[in-house]
Amino acid sequence: MQSFNFSFDSSACETCGGKCCTGESGYIFCSIDELRLIASFLKMPFNDFTQKYVKKVGYKYSLIEKPDIQAKSYACIFFDTTSRRCQIYPIRPKQCQTFPFWDSFLDRNSQEFRSLIEMCKGVKIDKKDN
Repeated sequence: MQSFNFSFDSSACETCGGKCCTGESGYIFCSIDELRLIASFLKMPFNDFTQKYVKKVGYKYSLIEKPDIQAKSYACIFFDTTSRRCQIYPIRPKQCQTFPFWDSFLDRNSQEFRSLIEMCKGVKIDKKDN
């Protein structure tokens, strides 16, 4: 298990507006099991769900994105841009569940880490590592 030099206060998500769900175009990777769970949660046949909400990226699968006019960026297809909330939060993909504890944020000197600190007010830098 990797050691992160920060903690995360999930209560900050209540006032954030979904900054981790919006931004530059990217990928929201999901396993087949996660896709099946989301389709079931939405009460949709799996094939209909994948045709409407999933794109293939090499050998992987990603949820599609949509424009987020308010943020002048892109958002996950399941991010409600009016309420600024995830519509599938109870069964969101592992990629979303593990945010911000991603390997790309391990190096405190990286641009990725600096961007994380600016974007996410739930990230608290551990004092012992300053």
